[in-house]
Amino acid sequence: MAAEWDWESGEGLLGIDDPAEWDAAFERGADHLGTAVIGLAFQCSLEDASPRIVRAMQLPDRDQRGYAFTAAGTAARLNGALTPELYAALRAEGPGRKSIAENAIDDTLDYVPFRQLPLWLKCWKVVSKVQDKLKTWRLESAYAFSDAWKALRRRR
Repeated sequence: MAAEWDWESGEGLLGIDDPAEWDAAFERGADHLGTAVIGLAFQCSLEDASPRIVRAMQLPDRDQRGYAFTAAGTAARLNGALTPELYAALRAEGPGRKSIAENAIDDTLDYVPFRQLPLWLKCWKVVSKVQDKLKTWRLESAYAFSDAWKALRRRR
């Protein structure tokens, strides 16, 4: 199976199903660890993938860290839950716009039942819903004002 995993090009790493192989690649500083951790999220149990996802979230390459957060979102989608370590890593990165964890947190909010979320994430869900509603009202008001202005200008 290892022959299918090309650490140089990243080819085949989405199919990786051996956490020990990922650990060995991490130890030798291989490329494409973020890509491979997405494969672990798909192929392995949450308990096996979680510590590797957390380690990949700390990689120096921002792109590979981004893939690690994609893996966390994938794990939330597939399992309907995350481990306490993954919740802690998401919290450390922070919710909100422009956060590398934004999509992973959104996936978690969408696929993990509300009652299973940690308190900070429950609060974030409420805050984000209020922000979305306020943005909707602002846009609807702007559109209504724009339409009224256009109607008034046509009457002249």
